[in-house]
Amino acid sequence: MKNKIIVVGGYGHVGKKICKELGDKYAGYVYAAGRNLKHAEQFSREINGKVKPLQLDIQQGFDTGFLNQVKLVIMCLDQSDTAFVRSCLQSGTHYVDISANGLFLDQVEQWRTEAEVNFATAVLSVGLAPGLTNLLALQARTLLDQVNAIELSIMLGLGDQHGKAAIEWTVDNLSSSFQVTENNRMVTVDSFTDGRNVDFGADLGRKKAYRFPFSDQQTIARTLNVPSVSTRLCFDSAIATGFMGGMRVTGAFRCLKVNWIRNVIVQGFGKLHFGVDKFAVKVEARGRKGGKGGKEAIVECLLQGKDQSKMTAKVAVAVADALYREVFKHGVYHIDQLFDLRSMQDWLQHEASIEIRINGIPYIS
Repeated sequence: MKNKIIVVGGYGHVGKKICKELGDKYAGYVYAAGRNLKHAEQFSREINGKVKPLQLDIQQGFDTGFLNQVKLVIMCLDQSDTAFVRSCLQSGTHYVDISANGLFLDQVEQWRTEAEVNFATAVLSVGLAPGLTNLLALQARTLLDQVNAIELSIMLGLGDQHGKAAIEWTVDNLSSSFQVTENNRMVTVDSFTDGRNVDFGADLGRKKAYRFPFSDQQTIARTLNVPSVSTRLCFDSAIATGFMGGMRVTGAFRCLKVNWIRNVIVQGFGKLHFGVDKFAVKVEARGRKGGKGGKEAIVECLLQGKDQSKMTAKVAVAVADALYREVFKHGVYHIDQLFDLRSMQDWLQHEASIEIRINGIPYIS
């Protein structure tokens, strides 16, 4: 019987939070999986066995037979290929991924047929960014009759706790180039360039945010049919953000290719705990409202909260719980193709504040 929930990377920073919540809902059916069995067992003991340990190395050969008893897999690790995802879908196992790697998510989409014929549903772009950014963009999109551009901005507080995997992903992408959609054409841009001043609301104020390769900007252009989409990142500390921008301008980012320097920076980010423990997401959609010949309009959606890792886990749990209990369309989808902000409302209103404005005027749904 397919009734198990496997959280790959379940004893990691975000994985633990996912396991704890799902363990409360489905005690005895949730497994914290990873290469290190001792770490999984230790975590299981810490929460009194609500979650069971499982040794699983997805990079090495593994017996796919165990998937015959697994109803749902939640992936909290970055992967180098899609072999494991394909195995899940071929076995009829639902799949949830919190990765922000756009190129990898594009590769997962190629297994849409395998998911459909085996009655499996995969949900990608699950978390804060991508995830809630997608749902905020969807909300903004629905409030306009015509959308010309969507700009997403993410502010992370250095006073927050960030998992090692998230820090590594951020550092490794500080010097990357990536593609975005501008006026329905693909163009290549660089990380930490093209700074833009963004108002993140009361307490946080205006901050300069720079381009960064979050996958939401690539998928939203397709799923919401938007001609131009961009995502930018900043920190609550203007000094820290400016330092990153300065490294890009001077070319100092090249030093990140040296492993020991890269590792020192990763460790340094992990030890930084000055600043606020808040995060904020701002989505601005520009277009027209009022049908043909309608007036130009701007929809702004602002979300503020604390503990971005917890927020990613909350979104993952909400999606996983829905997939476990309900029947969705089979195939491979991004979160904004199956869910909306309203579907998250029960828990989201307790974890964050959301403000929506149309042309500067508060919107009340």
